[in-house]
Amino acid sequence: MTLETEFAGRILFDETLELGEGPSYDPDTGTAWWFNILGRELHSLHLESGSHAVQSLPFLGSVLARVDAESQVVASDQGLFLRHRADGRFEKLLTIEDNPANRSNDGRVHQSGALWIGTMGRKAEDKAGAIYHVARGKVTRLIGDITIPNAICFSPDGATAYYSDTMANRLYKVALDPATGLPTGAPTLLAEEGQAEGGFDGAVCDAHGRLWVARWGAGAVDVYDADSGRRLERHHLPASQTSCPAFIGAKADRMLVTSAYEGMDAAARDKDPNAGKTFELGRSVEGRFEPAYIL
Repeated sequence: MTLETEFAGRILFDETLELGEGPSYDPDTGTAWWFNILGRELHSLHLESGSHAVQSLPFLGSVLARVDAESQVVASDQGLFLRHRADGRFEKLLTIEDNPANRSNDGRVHQSGALWIGTMGRKAEDKAGAIYHVARGKVTRLIGDITIPNAICFSPDGATAYYSDTMANRLYKVALDPATGLPTGAPTLLAEEGQAEGGFDGAVCDAHGRLWVARWGAGAVDVYDADSGRRLERHHLPASQTSCPAFIGAKADRMLVTSAYEGMDAAARDKDPNAGKTFELGRSVEGRFEPAYIL
């Protein structure tokens, strides 16, 4: 039986974003980061002070990861960039996919310091996307024929990766070499659900190996058993298009969830006034801090 909870959290950022996505947290600075992909914005929120900042981007950014005290990396439709923290300046590192018809989407850093990053068609064209492994300047194509790659995350021991194709609404797992983050076998289906339950969107893996998956269209974050694929919990949020969770706070015991109003007309937005806002889930979690990307 699935445990269900109503929303008991709060709005962390009240502005509505067309496509709030790609949240992450930097424990060194106590700062949460996320994107408005289609609005070409990078948002940051210092949790303790509540200080919020937004940086306009020269590209469609979707994933940010720590490198060190001076820099971060940002994945975008124009490739992987180094972001200098001091002045927000960007320096291109490499091209992920040489296809101007596509953009980057979901991604996450593996314990080895390698980045998994997904791409998709700018209009979500059927099977136009792929998932890549980026490590120390080398780009390796891992999985193709994906329409909307999402839910990229890794088990605590680094031996398993998870990902979804939101359009097909399937959640997959694949065995990895923990030292490199490269697959050692073929993907297998972990869970499959109807669209009425919401699309499998962004995800994180907690300290116990359970998957916390945002459900696009259902206004919820679901918790899955990583072995059986059984849904254990559903936590509702007050916006239908929930897009991605992230563990935040000094102990990684809180959860931030982004959302979006992408594709909504005026009538739909009137019925869903919180669409695009950024939330704190409002329940204690046992999360993990994400590793830094190794240049």
